[in-house]
Amino acid sequence: MTIADCPGIVIEGLTLRFGERTIFQNLDLTITGGQFVVLLGTSGVGKSSLLKIVAGLSKASAGTVRASDGKPLQGRIAYMGQTDLLYPWLTVVQNVMLGTRLRGEKPNLDRAMELLKRVGLAERAKALPMELSGGMKQRTAIARTLYEDRPIVLMDEPFSALDTFTRSRIQELAAELLVGRTALLITHDPFEACRLGHHLVALAGHPAVLGAPILVPGQPPRAPDDPHLLETQGHLMRVLTELETE
Repeated sequence: MTIADCPGIVIEGLTLRFGERTIFQNLDLTITGGQFVVLLGTSGVGKSSLLKIVAGLSKASAGTVRASDGKPLQGRIAYMGQTDLLYPWLTVVQNVMLGTRLRGEKPNLDRAMELLKRVGLAERAKALPMELSGGMKQRTAIARTLYEDRPIVLMDEPFSALDTFTRSRIQELAAELLVGRTALLITHDPFEACRLGHHLVALAGHPAVLGAPILVPGQPPRAPDDPHLLETQGHLMRVLTELETE
């Protein structure tokens, strides 16, 4: 897939209210097709709600989300929430191929097994979710998201349940397989954000607003000791602090 084939995401005037409480308001963000954008912010600021609205799983109180090419977003998004949502009666490989099964399409077993191999679970392909650790379930959910092969990928804290070394390896895999796709990732981890994102965006405040996008020089996944990564991480921490205190 090339960037030319991949639509961007345009968010305009997005507002979310629960009763009299405003979670965020008047959010404007344009994600260029083929770019990996990372959204950061403290717990409860509305990051997951924003991602669900982009995915079409929730409705905003006001504003719009659209694809940059004018075509519907529906059917072009792969979404991974905070929980793995594995079906307990399906094996690992069946869970990875679940989307094709639900759509009545022919599953691609070779692709599913290759992804399981890449996330270190090929030997557990026939296991049930109850036989897996929390990190293994998370890796299965990541493989399922990548298996969907959509031009737009939305991921909410996808690496949070992984140990440090596995997390680093799966970050590299995601960065490799999402090249040329439009990706929006939520994380609480500034280091992870700077390692994976082309641009970083902070959501902060009460009600929350978006900070100006921060460009990270170089191409993801960046090495842990990359000077651009370390410099941007420091800048990002200052931006998050300033937004929270405004």
